[in-house]
Order: sequence, then structure tokens, then C-alpha cells
Amino acid sequence: MAADADLVAAVAAGDESALRELCRRHERPLYQFLYRHTLGRDVDDLFQETWLRVVRAAPRFDRSRRFSTWMFQIAVNLCRDWRRREPPTPVDPASLEEAPTGLDEPARVEAALDAERLLAALPENQRSVVVLRYYLDLSEAEVADILDCPRGTVKSRLHHAMARLAALARGPGGGAAKEPVG
Repeated sequence: MAADADLVAAVAAGDESALRELCRRHERPLYQFLYRHTLGRDVDDLFQETWLRVVRAAPRFDRSRRFSTWMFQIAVNLCRDWRRREPPTPVDPASLEEAPTGLDEPARVEAALDAERLLAALPENQRSVVVLRYYLDLSEAEVADILDCPRGTVKSRLHHAMARLAALARGPGGGAAKEPVG
């Protein structure tokens, strides 16, 4: 199996099968990142544009870097540009659809929807670090590289995001959500 860096070199030389293989390997995490980052809006367009930019920039890819880190940097930059173009619209977390996961079990789907609603309530910079770190399982160093910020900033954003998520999960009033008795 070819390494990602070798596939990028082949893409730069015009090898379509290498591009298909890169897409196969990275399409799901990229799509889910874009979906969660944009709360499902324009995700297909951003997904396609990310791959177009990967193809255009393939000749300049630095083989000493991980492909996934480079690809997510492209995606993050596209999301930033998209945010600047899009008029801000308030998001009703209850209206969000589930991110595509392929899960069929009702309890897991319900939990995923709850997580998506909570994630939607985070500010963009916190949502980005949570998605990259916990949904995509990237290291803090990789997240810092992708977001072009110090590792300490990533740690701080994660800390604040987790505190906010915990408060949101407890619900109004700050206490744990209570189940009705009986």
C-alpha cells in the first residue's frame, strides 16, 4: 500500500487513481470535519473545493508533513473563507440533522444527535479544536499545526470548550438534568 506522500506525488503527476485512493482514505474524516465545522451547510461544495485545492497544490506538498494535516489545513482555510462570505445565521441546535455516520441503533443515533446539538452551541474556534482533537483523534500538536496557533492555545480552547459543553449538558440552572420520577 502506497504512503499518502507517494500518492500526492502521483496526483501531482496527473495520476487519477492516486487521487481516488487518497479520497477513499480520507473522505469520511474530511466530510465529517466539514459537516461539523459548518453545521451541515454547504458541506458538499466545501468538500469538493478541498479536493480541488489538494490537486492544484499537490506539486507543492512538503513530503516531510503528514498529508492529513495538510489536507485539514486546506479545509480549515476554506471554512474560514466560507464564514466570511456567509451571513451569520443563528443556529437552533434542536434543528440540526445527524452527521452522516452509518449508525442504525436508535440509542447511538440519539446520543450522536445530542453531541451534535452541543457542538453547534460552541463558538467556531472551540468547535474546530474539539472536532479535530476528539472526533478526528488528532494530537494537540497536529491541531495546532492545522489551525496555525500555539499548542497552548489549543489546550486553552479545549479546556474552555469542555467546560462549556459540560455546562450545556447539565442544562438550565447549572444542575444535572433530572429524569422525571415514576
